Parts: sequence; structure tokens; C-alpha cells
Amino acid sequence: MTIDRRARALDSLHGLALGDALGSQFFVPTHRTALELRRPPPAPWQWTDDAEMACSVVAVLLRHDRIDQDALAAAFAAHHDFDRGYGPAMNRLLRLIRQGGAWRELSRELFDGQGSWGNGAAMRVAPVGAWFADDPEEAARQAALSAEVTHAHPEAVAGAVAVAVATALAAGASPPGPREFLDTVLGMTPAGRVRHGVWAARGLAHVPSAKIAVHELGNGRHTSAWDTVPYALWAAARHLDDYEQAIWTTASTGGAVDTTCAIVGGIVAARVGRAGLPAPWRSACEPLPAWAGATGAPHP
Repeated sequence: MTIDRRARALDSLHGLALGDALGSQFFVPTHRTALELRRPPPAPWQWTDDAEMACSVVAVLLRHDRIDQDALAAAFAAHHDFDRGYGPAMNRLLRLIRQGGAWRELSRELFDGQGSWGNGAAMRVAPVGAWFADDPEEAARQAALSAEVTHAHPEAVAGAVAVAVATALAAGASPPGPREFLDTVLGMTPAGRVRHGVWAARGLAHVPSAKIAVHELGNGRHTSAWDTVPYALWAAARHLDDYEQAIWTTASTGGAVDTTCAIVGGIVAARVGRAGLPAPWRSACEPLPAWAGATGAPHP
């Protein structure tokens, strides 16, 4: 494990959790006006299951320097907090793992044996891409391993792969422009509905309107990987060097705001580092748990 890997992953984790925490505030009706005015809602901001699961991902990377699936399943189950907003299927899955169930079987049994195609694997995976930023192909492979623990459906795996590759590219020395950025992600995303969405996002890379992008790509309202990941990648690609603008753009269109902002936050923070996160926002956000190893020095 290198210091750079650790620092990049922690930067991404902090950006993910901040996006998640801020995004989650806009499910509160009284906070919608703040969103329309691009004014942060009152503190404190609590993060959700998106960040909690990402913390487990980082804890496993710090310990194993890779995704150890058994360790990740155990971490997800051990740190599962019912009140963080997990869906019913995931609450049940993690409870059964905690009681000694085999994650490989339980994950594949979800939704009549199809496995979950939700956005849960994508929402937590950005630190994997940051960790393996020097090797996007390995980032894709490790992202797939991280997804399979809870989301066995190929579309959920593809969503995780796309986000991890995007994060690896963002953490690089000089990521390309939006269209080229998404073109590279497209080339490493497995075939299916998620990949088709990334292809559509690539075609919209020159379009400045978030409303047009959401109309074509979705905004996570249906919680599937394919209606969440493409829009998040579009927003990140257009604002790789501006965390605040990336988050406001992502949040402005509604939907699963915590999850889309978590994905975008994790990608962009891998580029700008913790120094690029607005200081007042960081002060408003709930601290990350010590068990995640989230106190390391920021990436320069």
C-alpha cells in the first residue's frame, strides 16, 4: 500500500460522504428552497447508507490493499445501521449475513434470483477507483468484486465499474475533456443498460443543461444502476475541477439526490482533494467514523 493510494481513497471518501450528507438534506421539504437558491441548508448534515458502506470499502482497502469479498461482507454487516436509510432488501441481507448467512448465496437470491440491480454498489465504490487510479483496468476488476457482495445483477456490477473507472480517471494527472472522459469510461463498462446510458451521457457531454441531461438519462428516481450512474457521470465529467458546482448541478434535478451527489462527490474529490471541498460544508457534515481510517492526511 502506498501513501498516495491511501490519501486518494480518503479524499474520495470524504467527498462522497459530504455529497451524500448534503444531498440527503433535500429530501426535507423545507430545504427545497435552499436548493433552488443554491444555499446550504442548516447544519448538521447526516450521511446515509451510501457513506456508511463506502467507509467499509475503504476500511477493507486499508487492511488488505484490495477488495477481499469476505472481509467486505463482514464489514457491511458489522457496521450496518438500520437508521441510515438502507432499503428493505439490503436490511434483510445484512442482517442475515450478520447471523452467519453466506453472502454469495444471499446476494444472488435477491429479487427472485436475479440479484439486485440497484445503485447501491455504484454509490459506495468511488474510493476503489481512487485507490487503483494508476491502473483503471484493475479499478474496474476490483469494483466488480466490491459490487458482487451485495449486488449480483450484471447491471449493478456495470454501474460500479463505470463509477470506479471514472474516479480513477479523475484522480489522474490530466483527465481529458468531458466527451473524451466519458468515452474512456464507456470503453471499460460492460455491455447492457448502464453502458447504453453512459453512451447517451457521452453524447450529451457538450450540453450545459442538467434538465436536458436528466430527461435523457434519469436521476436515480427508480434507484436502478442504469437510471442513476449515467447522469452522475455526466455531472462529474462537466465539473471535474469544481466540487461545489458539481454538487449543485447534480442536486438541482431531484431524484435520489443523496446517491447521485455521493457518486459525483466521490469522483470529483478524487480530483480536487479535501482542500477542494468547501470548508463550511465540511464543518456542517457529520464526521466519518474512526473505524473507517478516515483521519489520514489529505492528498496534496
